[in-house]
Amino acid sequence: MSVTHLRWGTDELSLLLSLDTAGPVRVLAAGEAATLPDPGRDPDLCTRLTHRALPLVEIQTAGSGRLGTSGKRHVDGAASLALRYTDHEEIHGRHGDDGDVRTLRVRMADENTGLRVTAVCTLHEGIPVLRTEAHLENTGERRVTLEYVSSFAYSNLARHLGDGERWEDGVALWLAANPWSGEFRWSRATLAERGLHDVGMVPFGQTGSKNRIAVTSTGSWSSSEHLPMGCLEETRTGRALLWQIEHNGSWHAEVADRFDDVYLALSGPTDREHQWRRVLGPGESFRTVPASVALVPSGGLEAALAAMTRYRRATRRPHPDHRGLPVVFNDFMNSLMGEPSTKALLPLIDAAAAAGAEYFCIDAGWYDAEPPGAVSPGGVPGWWDSVGAWMESAPRFPGGLNEVLDHIRHAGMVPGLWLEPEVVGVRSPVAAALPDEAFFRRDGVRLVEWGRHQLDLRHPAARAHLDTVVDRLVRDYGVGYLKLDYNIDIGAGTDGPTGIDSPGDGLLGHNRAYLDWLDGVLDRHPGLVLESCAAGGSRTDHAVLSRLPIHSVTDQQDFRLLPAIAAAAPTAVPPEQGAMWAYPLPEHSDAELGMVMVSAMLGRVHLSGRPDLLEPEQLALVREALTTYKSYRHLLPDTRPRWPLGLPGWRDGWIALALTTEDTAGEGGRTLLALWRRESAPESMTVPLPWADIGSRPRLLFEARPRSTYDWDDQERSLRVRLPAEQSAVLLSFGPDLDVPA
Repeated sequence: MSVTHLRWGTDELSLLLSLDTAGPVRVLAAGEAATLPDPGRDPDLCTRLTHRALPLVEIQTAGSGRLGTSGKRHVDGAASLALRYTDHEEIHGRHGDDGDVRTLRVRMADENTGLRVTAVCTLHEGIPVLRTEAHLENTGERRVTLEYVSSFAYSNLARHLGDGERWEDGVALWLAANPWSGEFRWSRATLAERGLHDVGMVPFGQTGSKNRIAVTSTGSWSSSEHLPMGCLEETRTGRALLWQIEHNGSWHAEVADRFDDVYLALSGPTDREHQWRRVLGPGESFRTVPASVALVPSGGLEAALAAMTRYRRATRRPHPDHRGLPVVFNDFMNSLMGEPSTKALLPLIDAAAAAGAEYFCIDAGWYDAEPPGAVSPGGVPGWWDSVGAWMESAPRFPGGLNEVLDHIRHAGMVPGLWLEPEVVGVRSPVAAALPDEAFFRRDGVRLVEWGRHQLDLRHPAARAHLDTVVDRLVRDYGVGYLKLDYNIDIGAGTDGPTGIDSPGDGLLGHNRAYLDWLDGVLDRHPGLVLESCAAGGSRTDHAVLSRLPIHSVTDQQDFRLLPAIAAAAPTAVPPEQGAMWAYPLPEHSDAELGMVMVSAMLGRVHLSGRPDLLEPEQLALVREALTTYKSYRHLLPDTRPRWPLGLPGWRDGWIALALTTEDTAGEGGRTLLALWRRESAPESMTVPLPWADIGSRPRLLFEARPRSTYDWDDQERSLRVRLPAEQSAVLLSFGPDLDVPA
């Protein structure tokens, strides 16, 4: 047996791999380069790590299953154990705007089946985040049916624990539930508290327990129940591994024990969880969905999130909106609620412009020719099951939609429209005009969900239809903004044009075709701003966010509940992409208006509500907030999110979010700090800011009456804040003064 070792990576994050010509390649260790074991100096340690390590790519096929494990776990696949190392390639260079990028390609093969696997690892210089995916090719003469292929698989996660520490207590797992209108609900618990225990069977020759901690998303909403993220954190040291699965459809993550250690396995859809199988005929290939992991030696989840935020920025498609950050008015939330018309819009347009909006997006309903008040089954508007042609409504716009769009332009704003591209209502003429193959089907039956069909964007007729719609809207209406919504979850998927493909693989194919369609739209219209939305935050994933510059994070209509969402949103969405509603209403008190506005002011402002009905003093307060926002929004694309009171609980009385910048040109770093006091919370709170410079002093950026008071303790690096009113908020800054117009 010939085993060599490969150290690859950067100072911030490196891998130690065993290259075995008689077995699969395995990752023995990952972390800072200086902390990796040296095989020459400590061969016994490397032998122990090899025993516990997983193959670089875990694979299960219908004809081979698993070896050495049972239950529901996706490890020890016989197909992956049969792989043998063949060669590897290291590439280092600049990739466009991505900076210095290092890529490792490791090739393995099973000569008996002809299955060849290339694991692709990518690192950006200076960022401790590893991106991985696998490419599989069938070079044999027989079909291979894939049932599971990992995007990332890594064991030895508990190797840094101290003597006497048990992995069940020494390692904690962060997960984020993501309910509709209550997004980003992170929770921390030890592995034991989540149900994974050391059952004591390894000394008896067993692998360990047979259960696992599994998080799975099924269907076409990638984050409707959980974010495609999680974090393993060592309780004592704060060493952490944060992951994200970069896919806009079904995915699976599992954590379990193996040989007295802990492993993590990430993937896209699977056979057991998602009805996914991929049959590879001779010469055919398959590529997994990507996954990324941030590894930090200390600082826990917050430090890992800082690294992941840098990675997200480095790997997204460039767009001018990332730096411009215009204020967008949208007429839906607590405003027209899907009932736009010329009469209703004109005063809103004038009020939005007076408040300081720079874009104006007409939301759902602009195509609705149904009688006023018409309702479809399920209690939704009458147009719900007739959408798909995306033509303007003559009854709503008797002078034409362009009359309203011209009014938006004359008010100094860029016009936009709402669109739900992937669905076609069952009553739409488009449903009859397109072939059955252009829609999701199972067993030859076109699927229906809540009165809508789902387009399959792998079919040229479906894509041509959407390209025609978008190009017409840009050409005929001159829109500069499209809000792309998606309000159904189509389930397991489609069995495709042949009727024998697995539903999960059909959905995966559509997911990828949708991303390709987005790229095509932006290639043709590079200045067009596309907003990602899916029933609020039901498709919060890096696959979409790496392409679209702005993302709607929630549909929450109660301003009192927004702070918990707004403060946690930067865990998954960079601040300059995360759009939060600010919906001022005439019934709001001054303190409540302050809370409404502050909730959006450390991200992207989606102004809505009824500014046309506000009293002059109320409108002036909204205008003051937006003027202040414009004075510092240029900082947001370079900030790091911090949570000085911890990640917010859903009912926490006090909530804090800080965005910090690094010291540049000797000017010192800046901190933008939002604080919310909610119902029944005490008037005062002490907020630790340990990163603040000695001599820092808080400066007020924005608040409403009644006024806050605050005192800075330079020695303790903490801020004592008093907000006299419940349901109020304040925005402060530390560091160099900001030029806020009077």
